[in-house]
Amino acid sequence: MLDKIEELERRFQELEALLSDPSVIANQPEFRKFSREHSDLAPLVAAYRRYRKVLEEIEANRELLADPEMKEMAEEELAALEEEKERLDGEIKLLLLPKDPNDSRNVILEIRAGTGGDESALFAGDLFRMYSRFAEKNRWRVETISASESERGGFKEIVASVEGQDVFAKLKFESGTHRVQRVPETEAQGRIHTSACTVAILPEAEDIEIDINPADLKIDVYRASGAGGQHVNKTESAVRITHLPTGIVVECQDERSQIKNRAKAMKVLKTRILDGLQQEANAKMAADRKSQVGSGDRSERIRTYNFPQGRMTDHRIGLTLYKLDMIMEGEIGEIADALRTHYQMEALKAQSEGA
Repeated sequence: MLDKIEELERRFQELEALLSDPSVIANQPEFRKFSREHSDLAPLVAAYRRYRKVLEEIEANRELLADPEMKEMAEEELAALEEEKERLDGEIKLLLLPKDPNDSRNVILEIRAGTGGDESALFAGDLFRMYSRFAEKNRWRVETISASESERGGFKEIVASVEGQDVFAKLKFESGTHRVQRVPETEAQGRIHTSACTVAILPEAEDIEIDINPADLKIDVYRASGAGGQHVNKTESAVRITHLPTGIVVECQDERSQIKNRAKAMKVLKTRILDGLQQEANAKMAADRKSQVGSGDRSERIRTYNFPQGRMTDHRIGLTLYKLDMIMEGEIGEIADALRTHYQMEALKAQSEGA
């Protein structure tokens, strides 16, 4: 393990030299690539350098044990240093785990109302607001791509892009079925109803990854419907793209410009095609993936939001929090961290079993 870390530290030093090279600075794509690699390695290198320093301090304090006047102080120092050594050892092992190549990507967020009729659509709206608030706290940018509003409020379906730092890393465990238990406003007898929505978090495809043959596309333009003032129904700005080989259909009518709607629709189409390819690859590996949290299948019930009890339960890791009002205001960082920690522990366990 130490040989591998020392090799990575040498690479880190190479990157530091490259990032100060004027020719690299002038080449922005290359500079960004090296900067990203440098940022990825920085926590590991910092932890390893501190680990080496702690080992040196432990050795120095052991030598002081022979001195009667210094023995008591050396023993106290050793206890603290041994504790830090254990902590750093665990931290380094986590940092050495293979990283998800999608973690730094932007995402396409899709929320669809499921069982429960109007109440499900209202909950879809609540979920979109929750993720939008979480995005604000992380300084991410949320842009609606398409939305089908319900007559009583909320959404039958809403699709949006979320852009920023480590978006997929923090949201990837949100995919699945979210169940809500509460008393609808229209319920005269105060009975609790259960409804559900599905959430999909798709890592955004890059242009270089998905090459689509224009002959495989059927593109329709039509007049937008819904909110939009005088512009609605006057111009054919809405776009529907069908990918014939897969049957995937994407619509976008959020922008006034047909060109902008087409660009947004193509971005979603590429992302859904990439997601299909990744789901296919994941299905083949599922039997061997001991580090997986749940199946990641969007048909799987992952979480329940119980409003009468103010309770949120994540069924994959048995996490229950009694602060539902804060969660619905976007305070979901604790949930994301708990899921990520569970995943890391499972991955470490699988790694040690395979060693």
